[in-house]
Amino acid sequence: MNREPKKKLRALLSVSDKTGLTSFARSLLDLSFEIVSTGGTARMLRADGIQVTNISDITQFPEIMDGRVKTLHPAVHGGLLARTDIDETVTAEHSISWIDLLVVNLYPFESTIAALDCTYEQAIEQIDVGGPAMIRAAAKNHDRVMVVIEPNDYPKVLRSLQKNQGLKTLRKELAAKAFSHTAYYDSLIAQYLYRTNSEVESNLIEADPLVLGWKREQKLRYGENPHQEATLFRNASALAGSILGAKQSQGKPLSFNNLVDAEAALDCVKAFNNPVCAIIKHANPCGVAISENILAAYKLAFATDSQSAFGGIIAFNKRLDPDTASYILQNQMVELIIAPKITKDAHQILRQKKNIRVLETGPFPKTQHGWNIKSISGGLLAQSDDFVGTESLKMTTVTKRAPTTSEIKALKFAWTIVKFVKSNAIVYTNQNATLGIGAGQTSRVMSARIAAMKASDATLNLSGATMASDAFFPFRDGIDIAAQHGIKAIIQPGGSVRDEEVIAAANEHDIAMVCTGMRHFRH
Repeated sequence: MNREPKKKLRALLSVSDKTGLTSFARSLLDLSFEIVSTGGTARMLRADGIQVTNISDITQFPEIMDGRVKTLHPAVHGGLLARTDIDETVTAEHSISWIDLLVVNLYPFESTIAALDCTYEQAIEQIDVGGPAMIRAAAKNHDRVMVVIEPNDYPKVLRSLQKNQGLKTLRKELAAKAFSHTAYYDSLIAQYLYRTNSEVESNLIEADPLVLGWKREQKLRYGENPHQEATLFRNASALAGSILGAKQSQGKPLSFNNLVDAEAALDCVKAFNNPVCAIIKHANPCGVAISENILAAYKLAFATDSQSAFGGIIAFNKRLDPDTASYILQNQMVELIIAPKITKDAHQILRQKKNIRVLETGPFPKTQHGWNIKSISGGLLAQSDDFVGTESLKMTTVTKRAPTTSEIKALKFAWTIVKFVKSNAIVYTNQNATLGIGAGQTSRVMSARIAAMKASDATLNLSGATMASDAFFPFRDGIDIAAQHGIKAIIQPGGSVRDEEVIAAANEHDIAMVCTGMRHFRH
């Protein structure tokens, strides 16, 4: 490995994941490597009959502080960083043994913090210090040293060593992988410390530089369209109650579009405590309803726009029972069903349609707020999730007529739903179900017209219903459209330069209007 044949090759093995290590170590011995190891790795190898040199024999210093300090020593880092035809004299002067192969994987910080019962102290103890330092030293000196950070690479490394072929290319490939590995590891630690800092309002948006880390989960068949390549990455926060933390019990792997729509559907149903159903198409709700049980909620949600619901994604916030599963199959073609729990009998019914994808998320955490990240050319945009609920909603009546108690209930429901509709968004509802949804238009009045048209197509009566707008009305025309269809109460942020004109229109039509001072754009 770029060393004179007369000099013995040396491998340093120090791993937390010991999968396949004994077999790999035996193969290294067959290739005339001396094996140096630390702590538990050395004990395991000896127990399996592998001759091992303790790291303390190399450093002439004991492992201390319960193993916190064992490899942070010039004898180790000098052995990793020594350069051929440059550092022979200095390493000989200080009796530094050269290291040609480093096999290290880090303390399991990621799996530790993924556990729901993980304490802060437990997490901190799983921050590896010596491991990343060695990996970076070996990767920097990849012209001579080979660094291996995961058991999956053992066979490839052995083949190259045994054939004495492709070593230079492999060392460079493994060095790139090693730096990616330590960068990801550090990003997990940084994100965890930001997330758990309750002393100050510390968050990723204030981080500079912004350090994020994801592992590749799987290559997707394609992206939004068949000609686009796509890959799914995940981070350590993919816990129960999330799409990536869910168990898929049937159907083909989720596509790019499935994942986007599934996230939108799950976010929507998480906003409610009562049994709720959300039917999503192209990341927009086709219909959302709450009721005394999920079957009744599904029927109401489906009634909003049964045409658009075809091939959609259905999400619930309560257990999916066999009656609801059976009713869905009788009434619509569905792409994906999501629920926190699915009964055994419901599973059995859904298997009649084996192509339906089924996700069981587990219970939803009480709070699971994070960061929304979008890419632009040459950069990223990061923002906190729009998680504000109706509990802290401040509604200011701006019209002569104040909303009634039942209208307030319907307005809160509408305001919750409009947050999940693409802008410009208009939603018509009663107290527990959507009646018409206008999404993604370039003018707000067009969204109002489309929402009314959809209600008419579904033969749903808007007389006495409520209206929610995700942002202020720039003109009175949206109010006039609402009045034509019998809308009696409106909720909107307010703040337009024409607020007086808009409020006057509401008063003319005897519509109660409340302003929230908060908008819910969703692009």
